[in-house]
Amino acid sequence: MSVCVLIMMIIPFIIRFERKRITGREIVLLAVLSAVAAVSRIPFAALPSIQPTTFVIIMTGMVFGAESGFVVGAMAALVSNLILGQGPWTPWQMLAWGLIGLAAGGLRNTRLMQTMWGRCVFGLGAGFCFGWLMNVWGLLALNNAISWKSLLAYYSLSFYFDLAHALSNVVFLLLFSRSWMNILSRFKRKYGLFAD
Repeated sequence: MSVCVLIMMIIPFIIRFERKRITGREIVLLAVLSAVAAVSRIPFAALPSIQPTTFVIIMTGMVFGAESGFVVGAMAALVSNLILGQGPWTPWQMLAWGLIGLAAGGLRNTRLMQTMWGRCVFGLGAGFCFGWLMNVWGLLALNNAISWKSLLAYYSLSFYFDLAHALSNVVFLLLFSRSWMNILSRFKRKYGLFAD
């Protein structure tokens, strides 16, 4: 199932990237942001569900667009799991973080994402959505034991981890989103990257 998810997730973006002209500078920038998102997860590994990775992905999507947000989200999971451990959950993490970056980029010009409180609400929701999507993988790993009872138990037991992820997103967005947006936007203008 995880291999199918990975293939379904990557093929549309490979096709889209093949049709779009992307400069070397843009690829390097996406690689650097992916590395920052991945490495930022490692020092926080001892604190379950608390890491600035989602914050970096949201900022990438907001400044550089939905495709860039998706790529950085997917690559952050893949690269960080080289150190933290790969497994059948990796494609699901790639999908979850990729979709968060995609959504942040898709909503970047809306009123919601233009205000600090709107970004915080988005970050709160992103933390829960990440956890809920990862719960789908966990339930599928149970094989035939899926029932309403197991579904309720699984989601209720993950609530505190999802809440920790959501609240950490809010904290990182409150503390750093303005400065990151200014720095990334200035970099985008200076080098003429990802023209809208």
